Amino acid sequence: MTKQYRFLLIIPLISLYFFVSAQETQNLSYIREEVMIRMRDGARLHTIIYRPEVMTENLPFLLSRTPYGADQFIAPGKNDYIMSMAQEGYIFVNQDIRGRYKSEGKYVMMRPAHPKDSREIDESTDAYDTIDWLLKNIKNNNGSVGMYGTSYDGWTAIMGTVKPHPALAAVSEQASPADMYLGDDFHHNGAFRLSYGFEYVFSQEAAKTDTAFSFPVYDTYDWYLKLGPLSNINDKYLHHQLPTWNNFVQHPDYDAFWQKQALANQLDSSHVQVMNVAGWWDQEDFYGPLKIYETLEHKGAGKKNTIVIGPWNHGQWAYWAGDRLGNIKFGSATSDKFRREIQAPWFAYHLKRKGDGRFPKAITYQTGSNTWKTYSEWPTADVTTRDIYLHTGGKLSFERPQEAAAPYVAYLSDPAHPVPYRPRPIEATFQRGSRWSSWLTEDQRFVKDRPDVVSFETEPLGTDLTVSGKILANLYAATSGTDADWIVKLIDVYPEDYKDEPAMGGYELMIASEILRGRYRNGFQHPQAIVPYKVARYPIDLHQINHVFKKGHKIMVQVQSSWFPLYDRNPQRFVPNIFKARADDYQKATQRIYTSEQYPSSIRLSVAE
Repeated sequence: MTKQYRFLLIIPLISLYFFVSAQETQNLSYIREEVMIRMRDGARLHTIIYRPEVMTENLPFLLSRTPYGADQFIAPGKNDYIMSMAQEGYIFVNQDIRGRYKSEGKYVMMRPAHPKDSREIDESTDAYDTIDWLLKNIKNNNGSVGMYGTSYDGWTAIMGTVKPHPALAAVSEQASPADMYLGDDFHHNGAFRLSYGFEYVFSQEAAKTDTAFSFPVYDTYDWYLKLGPLSNINDKYLHHQLPTWNNFVQHPDYDAFWQKQALANQLDSSHVQVMNVAGWWDQEDFYGPLKIYETLEHKGAGKKNTIVIGPWNHGQWAYWAGDRLGNIKFGSATSDKFRREIQAPWFAYHLKRKGDGRFPKAITYQTGSNTWKTYSEWPTADVTTRDIYLHTGGKLSFERPQEAAAPYVAYLSDPAHPVPYRPRPIEATFQRGSRWSSWLTEDQRFVKDRPDVVSFETEPLGTDLTVSGKILANLYAATSGTDADWIVKLIDVYPEDYKDEPAMGGYELMIASEILRGRYRNGFQHPQAIVPYKVARYPIDLHQINHVFKKGHKIMVQVQSSWFPLYDRNPQRFVPNIFKARADDYQKATQRIYTSEQYPSSIRLSVAE
């Protein structure tokens, strides 16, 4: 790939090295050193070290480990992401993980940790060996180390806590994946993330450096649709050469392969302080930091564990001002606040003992009201659980349904005409100009009138309604097929007459959403065919929000059975392995969403007083 093209590629699981401050706030000069650090198995990892040219005290290290090229790291004095920390004073270290760019060894995507008494290498042992070398070979350090990073780099950071070096004091994992089958990059609740999975795996494994698949068309919706069954990806394009794609095919269910990778099965409480960072509209890894935070809480991390959630997409806190996302405006520079007032003081205390160390357990941005909130626990317990019900006729209310002549709403789901996940054209996910980064804030009116999308909405709210914490959809549904996907979206509908910003009148802003592959309704390890037309309850975790539905707005719920090409098409006929489905396995199906007293489909909300 040419250098020019390389800068057109926006890498997923993004390593935020490319983004440069528009204006340096002060002249920060560094000595750059490039070394190869030997690991315990003999492999040498390419490492770049930036030491301040003038050091008036011994400084801690801030280490970031990446698969995206350490050479692309922008010098600390010009890098928005770490500018506030650079002004405080650190030795910055950036390293290519094994098998990528200039590092030796074999690259394994999301290499799981081995048991603590094992002699096998993993990302945790590589972090340990790197830290040990730095302490012994780089002069004028204070003996403390922090790790940080976003997405894949966030994952390598949190992996440093699995078998942590004694000098590792603080880790900020930001948008790290936690489970690639249940909720992060490659699957959500068993549904395969087709366009993201294909394009990302190609970018990582087609060469030792990042590359991109060359689509012959601009609108990839048509390309993926004409592709046909998933088996055609290997047959026509990858030819069984990419290990991760082969793993998708060989492990369609939540078996030991995926469970071994899941951080819930690898993490434990340690001496390391952890700050988890998430974005409400993260299009890649919203599940991850929430799951990591929850796991550490259950493992007894207590005061060593905190979480920050802002109004961001994937990694937005690390660059730009964060005053808007897509068409949604927040009225303040939320990313600037994170970098200056949250990230920098947190590391300064834990690595330099500067400040009083009084940090809230949770800091979350409340959308709708556009205010920052702090909590002594997250999710907050200061809520009341309320169910909002789907009703026949497209109504949505807190009143439980009564018996009606029409106990369900029906629609036809046709794999030959799947619902697009964002307005067309759907550009290649990571190309310049792609709307991938902000698609979760797109106006949902683009699908509202499709016959295969059903909508339910309240009357205009008479007062503000604040929802803070967990959300669960309880969908009662039936299908004429033997498998089905169920997608539920919770939406804030703006008033038609929106005086603050007329262009936003009637806007349908998605606040939470998720998919469930029906075959996994009783567990993700063992898929089960659906009995045609039999009503079943499908619990769909919509994760968490902190949002105010303002007076005069409406609450909407949309239900559909495809989200293409982000998710592969469900054949709607049960087959043991969808990656091996044939073209004639794909069939139309009639879907029924029940709205009756006996089968009351609803969304369970955590409502704050």
